[in-house]
Amino acid sequence: MIQSNHIATAFDRDLEAIQALIMKMGGQVEDAIAKATEALADGDAELADRVRRGDKAIDAMEQHVNEEAARVIALRQPIATDLRTVLTVFRISAALERIGDYAKNMAKRTEIIMELHTVDGSEASLKRMSKAVQMMLKDVLDAYIQRDADLAADVRARDEEVDQMYNGLFREYLTHMMEDPRNITACMHLHFMAKNIERMGDLVTGIAEQVIYLVTGDMPDEDRTKADITSRPAGGTAG
Repeated sequence: MIQSNHIATAFDRDLEAIQALIMKMGGQVEDAIAKATEALADGDAELADRVRRGDKAIDAMEQHVNEEAARVIALRQPIATDLRTVLTVFRISAALERIGDYAKNMAKRTEIIMELHTVDGSEASLKRMSKAVQMMLKDVLDAYIQRDADLAADVRARDEEVDQMYNGLFREYLTHMMEDPRNITACMHLHFMAKNIERMGDLVTGIAEQVIYLVTGDMPDEDRTKADITSRPAGGTAG
């Protein structure tokens, strides 16, 4: 019994260390999103460059998290709930790494947009959408640490609002392009940035679903509402 308790305590310590790494990685990703958005709003090429270069640290953190999780599986041989807990780490770290990639892509396009014809008001709309995703990410990381399935479900539901913001931006950019051909190139880049943010929301939603699975042992039964009308096939419905 003493040896069993010792093993359980060691596993708990290992798990706490991995979760601390996940939270650190999540903080880096939150910061990357915020700074990529700030770089666009302020036309700050230097900040955009720092976001691009900072993505390497996020990639390295994912590798570190995965190595530690693999070590725990090999050393502790967790089963049942404990194994589910460790496997969830792999999925969350992969999602965070992809979100970081999207922030890096935003920074790259910011540097291009600064050389193009400006589109009045476009940065403010993107900033609102980005802020919504940043809050979703903060809340889903809190849900993960607190094992709060209800908070995770709330984050999951909020992705529909992000989709609706994206739809509005898509229409806005089309209008700008039709009104003035000089806006076309800039609006195309802005559209891709909006799509990057929308994809971030999808990945945060995937993390929320992993948290629900971690807490309850089951993935959400109902299909998630997707309000991104630009991804629907012609004549189709949202999936």
